[in-house]
Amino acid sequence: MPEKVAVCSRSFSRNSILRPELLARYPLVTFNDAGLQLQGDGLVDFLRGHDKAITGLEVLDGHVLGRLPELQVISKYGVGLDMIDLAAMRKHGKRLGWTGGVNRRSVAELVISFAIALLRHVPMAHREVRSGVWRQHIGGYLSGRSVGIIGCGQIGKDLVPLLKAFGCRVLANDIRDYSEFYEAHDVEATGLEELLEQADVATLHVPLDNSTRGMLDSQRLSLLKPTAILINTARGGLVDEAFLKEMLRDGRLAGAAFDVFAVEPPTDAELLALPNFLATPHIGGSAHEAILAMGRAAIEGLDCNELPCIDID
Repeated sequence: MPEKVAVCSRSFSRNSILRPELLARYPLVTFNDAGLQLQGDGLVDFLRGHDKAITGLEVLDGHVLGRLPELQVISKYGVGLDMIDLAAMRKHGKRLGWTGGVNRRSVAELVISFAIALLRHVPMAHREVRSGVWRQHIGGYLSGRSVGIIGCGQIGKDLVPLLKAFGCRVLANDIRDYSEFYEAHDVEATGLEELLEQADVATLHVPLDNSTRGMLDSQRLSLLKPTAILINTARGGLVDEAFLKEMLRDGRLAGAAFDVFAVEPPTDAELLALPNFLATPHIGGSAHEAILAMGRAAIEGLDCNELPCIDID
């Protein structure tokens, strides 16, 4: 009997290219055509009776997985695994299809666009022109700047050659030893505090877990130069957003650009209204090329035969 597949992700479900590619391999598919935000009991009900599933931002914990004995494989649409309890996956014998880094160029290019936009005061100038103010802003180059990459995994590594093309000095901080990569690409390995003190641009590329949650607290944020900018395209919850707002408002930080927030959509209207703050709605992986790459990786992941033992890079 053909295996039954459930697709929780709303964006995958409405993708005109990924749908037929999945159906060509698995004819029995339940798509989330109603556009439901699946969680808790609703997620269990949607997944019940299926052998395999493609999930996006749905939370899969022990409470959910323990009620789905027939579900064998969960394939991740996207690269973040903070929504999935890997220990519960192993406990309940679920296999995990996951491919890291498939959206790395999409995120890396967004970081470059954020850096240039803030250094040239594009958000502020745009708002002023729309309000009838015609005033030139004197910005600066990205070229030649010191850029600090916090987390040099798949995305961080992809960002390095893009920055080198601008002649940037690149600093990197990671809990892993990437000394060979650093040497090959002229990257300076530094401590986190040293990176924050020296960077003209600091950009976050770490997962959200117990070791990284709140890692840029008020003490560490205060290490940034008043002329620096901070970029977060990684995960919400890494940065003390309330203290960041104070720094931006008081001129203790030149600018910040966030694609992710602790609460999404963000609710801090004061932060969003600041002229030196640039916000986007979690679009780091939302390039056509990246969406197809993530979707095809998720389709391939349905054939996973291994229990989750993830080595995230």
